[in-house]
Amino acid sequence: MPKHEKNDVELVKTWVLPPGATLGSSIRAKGILLELRARLLVASKQSLDIEQVELTLSMPASAKTEFHAAASVVANALEDIESLPVIPREIQDILSIKTNERHRWLKDGRLPSAGTRTVKLRGRARKITFHVFDPRVVEDLLDRGVVEEWREEDAAAAENRRRAAYKAKLTRSLKKGKTVKADTVAGSDEAPRTELAGWEEFGRDGLLR
Repeated sequence: MPKHEKNDVELVKTWVLPPGATLGSSIRAKGILLELRARLLVASKQSLDIEQVELTLSMPASAKTEFHAAASVVANALEDIESLPVIPREIQDILSIKTNERHRWLKDGRLPSAGTRTVKLRGRARKITFHVFDPRVVEDLLDRGVVEEWREEDAAAAENRRRAAYKAKLTRSLKKGKTVKADTVAGSDEAPRTELAGWEEFGRDGLLR
């Protein structure tokens, strides 16, 4: 119940969010609530609340004018609520994916962006910009169950990279081994000349007789 006492609330109106709007996500439902509150006057924002998928607008009888104005805003907004872009935390909940997966699939094009959105963080001067997603595209990805396929593709690609890296490392090691062997052979050719220095004197002294 919003900030009014229960016995003071007499004006109540409810709406049920359609499945196409929430896409089965409680986080998405909460995001819709925040979006609707953002369209209301400051004094009316906390009068709108949500329980699972049911929106409730409640005000005291003395706020009849404000109540009807807020109800009109909510009703108009709900007409196209299913087309409300999906934000990052919502798509992660809907598709059950992690942040790094969202970034990776967005970068390689498997997760198409529907544009960007810039918001100012509450109580801060800094703004942040992030990608948003078409709810119908997200719904299609969910229905087709592509997430597991993408994870299998990523695992296979990671294994291929691992094998390629191992092969490259092995090739470098073999080349290094050949160089060392060549240096050893070269050293062997020179060693006798060093050890046989003075050989003529050795023979001249008659030590081989």
